[in-house]
Amino acid sequence: MKSIVQEQADEKKCFICGRTDLGACFEEHHIFGGSNRKNSEEYGLKVTLCHNCHNEPPRGVHHNDVTMNYLHKVGQKAFEKHCGSRSDFMKIFGRNYL
Repeated sequence: MKSIVQEQADEKKCFICGRTDLGACFEEHHIFGGSNRKNSEEYGLKVTLCHNCHNEPPRGVHHNDVTMNYLHKVGQKAFEKHCGSRSDFMKIFGRNYL
């Protein structure tokens, strides 16, 4: 499923830093990983990130709890806007990030 968080037109733009240069390596990030990765895919809870914002310390989302928490909140808000209620979100993803 396509992202419900990020516009399709922004597919080559980092959701975190806004980087758009052609030399950047862009990567898809599932907002809820681990056992919820399939749910992120199913509900379109993913964003495009440049490699640095995705997987490089100290700013990369996989190394930075502040950034991860921000994306969890963004993802939950998008789910509640497009897919269902907060209760539905909590049943599927197991907790409330808001």
